[in-house]
Amino acid sequence: MSDKITIEDLEVKFHVGVPDEERIEAQKLLITIEIYKELNTCTKSDDLSKTINYFSVSQEVKALGKNQSWKLIETLASDICKLVLSNFKADLVRVIVKKFILPDTRWVSVDITRNI
Repeated sequence: MSDKITIEDLEVKFHVGVPDEERIEAQKLLITIEIYKELNTCTKSDDLSKTINYFSVSQEVKALGKNQSWKLIETLASDICKLVLSNFKADLVRVIVKKFILPDTRWVSVDITRNI
């Protein structure tokens, strides 16, 4: 197994939901991203260019939702996996999206893992 970088509960406001009315207003979501990649090179050199810049990942994920909407949080999670795999050369990505929609629950979530 590779090493792992985790961005936990990144707060975003995205347009997501099956009914059109639900997508009118952006909703708060919490996104956790686990990025798996061999980090041995960066630990030896202490060089940011040899690792995955988690700040850049967070900014690209936030930008993903600027002009886009999703019906399903499953599709959103898959799109985030694709973004991180292609733009950051990760070996494997796990994304958890938490949505605060059902009464009497803390959240509803989807958990998706993709690799290259």
